[in-house]
Amino acid sequence: MAWTELTRRQHAREGDKYASDLTDAEWASIAPFMPPPKTTGRPRTTSLRDVFNAILYMATTGCQWRMLPNDFAAGFDGTGLFLCLAQ
Repeated sequence: MAWTELTRRQHAREGDKYASDLTDAEWASIAPFMPPPKTTGRPRTTSLRDVFNAILYMATTGCQWRMLPNDFAAGFDGTGLFLCLAQ
């Protein structure tokens, strides 16, 4: 498929920090499948959208969890949620 002005506008990712970040429409289709917050324990401090963006960034670039840029939650270890989503 050739890029035309119409398709460039449809697939533009303006305003995102990274090319792997989800758009609002993509997040709206994924959000219902995210695990609900637990009723006990501490409330979540990291948004699931940021976690999913970190997983997509890692899958796109091939970097390790500890090599994620500081734009993602500082000191964030998403392996637990990643394993939960993988099930």
